[in-house]
Order: sequence, then C-alpha cells, then structure tokens
Amino acid sequence: MISLEKLTRKNIWNLAPYSCARNEFSGTTATVFLDANENPFGAPYNRYPDPLQQELKKKIHEVKGIPASYTFLGNGSDEAIDLMYRCFCEPKADNVVAIEPTYGMYKVCADINDVEYRPVNLDENYQIDGNKLLAACDAHTKVIWICSPNNPTGNSISREEIVKVLNGFDGLVVVDEAYSDFSHERPLRFELPRYKNLVVLNTLSKAWASAAIRLGMAFADPEIIGIMNKVKYPYNINLLTQEQALKVLNNSDEIDSWVKMILQERTRLIEAFGQLAICEKVYPTDANFFLAKVTDAQRIYDYLVAQGIIVRNRTRVQLCYNCLRITIGTRSENSELIGALRQYK
Repeated sequence: MISLEKLTRKNIWNLAPYSCARNEFSGTTATVFLDANENPFGAPYNRYPDPLQQELKKKIHEVKGIPASYTFLGNGSDEAIDLMYRCFCEPKADNVVAIEPTYGMYKVCADINDVEYRPVNLDENYQIDGNKLLAACDAHTKVIWICSPNNPTGNSISREEIVKVLNGFDGLVVVDEAYSDFSHERPLRFELPRYKNLVVLNTLSKAWASAAIRLGMAFADPEIIGIMNKVKYPYNINLLTQEQALKVLNNSDEIDSWVKMILQERTRLIEAFGQLAICEKVYPTDANFFLAKVTDAQRIYDYLVAQGIIVRNRTRVQLCYNCLRITIGTRSENSELIGALRQYK
C-alpha cells in the first residue's frame, strides 16, 4: 500500500476538521453543560449525541470482534461508501474499479463525486478474476470495490482471488460484507491486521433486522478510520439510532435464531422455486436472497405486482438478463409467492 498521505486527497489530508462541543471535553467528567447552545429541558434528547459513538463501538467490539479504533459508524453503509470517494478520490482525475454486476451505490457515489467508474465483468459463475481487476487499474485508481456475498448474485466471491487483489493493489480494497452473517465463510474483517489497505463494510440492515435505523459500519486500519472521521458530519449518528443499535446488539441470541430460520426457509424456497415451470436456473447463494433466471422476468414481475407480491426485477442488470432477485421472507410469505407462481400462465 502506498502511504496514506499520497492516497488521500491533498485538501482532505490538510483539513482541519470541525471541532464540536462534545469533542472538546473528552475524558472529563462533567455535570453542567453550557457549551453547545442546547435547550436545558427535555432530556435526554435535548443534548447532542456522542460524535464518535464510543459506547456503541464498545458493544460492536464485543459482538463483531473489532476494536473501536478500527471502526467507523455511518448513516447506513452508504455513508462509508460515499466517504471513500470524498476522502481518497480526486474528482475528474482519479478512478475506481468494481466487479459487475454488483451493488449499485458504488457507481452512484462515483457519479455524484465525478470519479471514473471502471466495471469488470464477472465470469459465467459470477466469480472474479483478480488479474482482470488489477489489469483495469492504473496510477489513478484509488479504490477497488468487491461485494461478498455479492448483490444481486448472492454468491461469495473467491477468497483466493480477493487476496490476490489485496496483495497486488497499492490502493484501498473495499470488501462489502453486508450479507456475511448468512454465510459460513470466515468474515474478512478478521484479516484487517494483515492487510493495511483493506476496508470491510458491515451493516445492521440485513441479518440484524434494523434497516430502518440506518446504521452501517466500516472496519479498517485506524489511520484510515481517522481520515473518515475528519470528513464525516460531526453528529452523523443520532441518539435514537445509537440506542436502538445497542438494544439490537444486546439481543444477539434472537438474531441468531432469526438467521437460522431464514437459512432454513432459503433452502425450502429455492427447492420449491426450482420446480416451477418458469424457473430456468437458481444461482448459488450465501445471502438472504437468491437470483433466479426465469422464462420472462418482466412479465412474471408484473404478474406478481398485480398479486401484491414484490420481488426485484434484475433483467436490465449486466449478466442478469431475465433474472429475478427474491428475498427470503417468512414461511407464509414464501408460500404465498410459490402459490402465486404455480398459478402463473
């Protein structure tokens, strides 16, 4: 990895971050707060939240095994994705490389930040060739995006090829593990001490059943986390989100039971779906959804909408022609889907 100073945009490296009131007395016990122009009434929501979410990061350390110094918390993973561009990619000059197809926000954020986005197609098994990703890079490539398990394909990306990219690239490699709780593979976040250029994304939106609170995580070397904290808005995680996240993380046993039920239903639903006349192929998945090639994705999608059942039509996505992406629901929801498709003509 090249030096972090060279990797970071010059104006960001030299940035003097906003110093909010709650940063200035860190480590000090205080009982009277007359520093932040807050209303003294209406506790606890009259006060600004901890800008670095220390209590929540401590709990995440217990659950995820990653120290607070390696942890950035954002308004969903999308904030961390956007910060990769804002911190490290010079608009109109730098570029990023990504697998294709994959999560659409990597490209959306590239377009917003005026950074060239270079997609590299997966093979027929939706796997990467690390050498092809590296060949797409040049001296202005700052980030490589890899989602594993991938969205919308559902499969885990070859660990051997990811390691090849990590070893062969001197910029940042972001591995989005939003769906890793549904996979039996060891999460890459545990390899952070080995790879200083690795950034791993996590979220509470999937397995942790908390999409509404918008809590995303980025795990990386503390120096990278420090750059991200310089650029983020001072109070980016509100107190309500922090409180609910703590509640959810303290309830890991129930979350584990929900994940087991989802995986059982995934097996049942895939087997039933594969027997339908409309199904041409169900692709392997390590996520809480599966991608299936069908006879006519648009027509089937429209039919399901008319039945009040919403899936995702991915037929316009590269390498996903006539494919539907189907999230695993409750047993009754999954049965309703199969029942409706059995009536499809």
